[in-house]
Amino acid sequence: MSSGRKYFGTDGIRGPVGEPPITAEFVLKLGWAVGRVLGKTGGEKVVIGKDTRISGYMFESALEAGLSAAGVDITLLGPMPTPAIAYLTRTLHAQAGIVISASHNPFYDNGMKFFSAHGKKLPDAVEAAIEAQMDASMETVASRELGKAERLHAEGRYIEYCKSTYPMGQDLRGYKIVLDCAHGATYQVAPSVFHELGADVVAVGVDPDGLNINERCGSTHPSLLGEAVLRHGADLGIAFDGDGDRVIMVDHEGEVVDGDEILYVIAQARHSEGALKGAVVGTVMTNLGLEKALERQGISLKRAKVGDRYIMQMLEEHGWLLGGEGSGHIICLDRTSTGDGIVSALQVLAAMRKSGASLQEIRSGMVKYPQTLVNVPMGRRADVASLAPVQAAVREAEAELAGRGRVLLRPSGTEPLVRVMVEGEDGEQVDRVAHRIAEVVEQALLGEEGGPRAVAGRSA
Repeated sequence: MSSGRKYFGTDGIRGPVGEPPITAEFVLKLGWAVGRVLGKTGGEKVVIGKDTRISGYMFESALEAGLSAAGVDITLLGPMPTPAIAYLTRTLHAQAGIVISASHNPFYDNGMKFFSAHGKKLPDAVEAAIEAQMDASMETVASRELGKAERLHAEGRYIEYCKSTYPMGQDLRGYKIVLDCAHGATYQVAPSVFHELGADVVAVGVDPDGLNINERCGSTHPSLLGEAVLRHGADLGIAFDGDGDRVIMVDHEGEVVDGDEILYVIAQARHSEGALKGAVVGTVMTNLGLEKALERQGISLKRAKVGDRYIMQMLEEHGWLLGGEGSGHIICLDRTSTGDGIVSALQVLAAMRKSGASLQEIRSGMVKYPQTLVNVPMGRRADVASLAPVQAAVREAEAELAGRGRVLLRPSGTEPLVRVMVEGEDGEQVDRVAHRIAEVVEQALLGEEGGPRAVAGRSA
């Protein structure tokens, strides 16, 4: 039920392992359960936002009905980025915020994220209480106690907030920027933010029809953005995902600048200003090139488990400010309470403006290491890393890489796979080592469970 968990599949398609497909009936009950729990804590209002997928209409109505049945008032914000809902939950003094979105997934998926009154994930105790309430019989409050609903147009508030995260007294005049909004939640606000700061904006992916969100566009398909940057002779391009919490950029030559590189640019800019507090947080999948580049700047990189919630957890535990993933989910806690694609892009542009460098130049201090990822199917969950043949293969690989690379074995969180990842300075060596370890993992699993056969790989 956390801001990190979603229920996918409006067409009956299964989502994450163990999670049911989402239905209108489920969402109605969920809204009621949320209302019951928040009502007990004295909450009076919940804000609801959504992205542009067609099922959002249905689930918005179901959530509204469930919350009203529990006696909680609702403010409907319509299509807005996920980070906008986090921000508006705080500024509207709501007890909680709910975003109806499946992020970068296709239109036929949908799900929900929850925010506390502070614009962060709900406390564990509240999540547990909501889950427990889902098992109770749904009872509607008396008519005089039903929650009321209002629709609020708050785009302007969020636009001004985003602009406030860019240095005062500076603007974006002289920059020609292509924005790809993925036909998603940023399609209205993002062009306004960059235009009002003075940029010459070319907007694509701003014609949602309920079915085209993330379709061959946005941060998961940056080739479209690269082509548009070259076609329009732009200085750079910025692509968001369907709900606007991720960002991928493209330089003036159409080359992709991913989340690791964006994190590097922001980190080194903060460091040069003396504003970087503590370490930068990545994940176990963060490219080794980022770690080495930060190291040269005297900045430490710490690794969390894959997932923005784990990055946030580590940042909050240590009082650090900056973290992110290669997918473009960047968290700047000195500017916002959650990942925000628009705000993150503005931090890169601020660094460019201050240094006078192009995006290509400012990211050049980081060189990505070649990486190969091989997926090994497994019939059932197993602690692969503890198997003796696998341990021996990893030790041999690490000795061969000799400190110029690394090896990672990670079970998938959503599929019956073991991910074998190797990265290092020499791409051919990395690819060879990764497939050698994958073969050992496959054979070890066959010995354990009479298991799977195929091994699939890709290089990055």
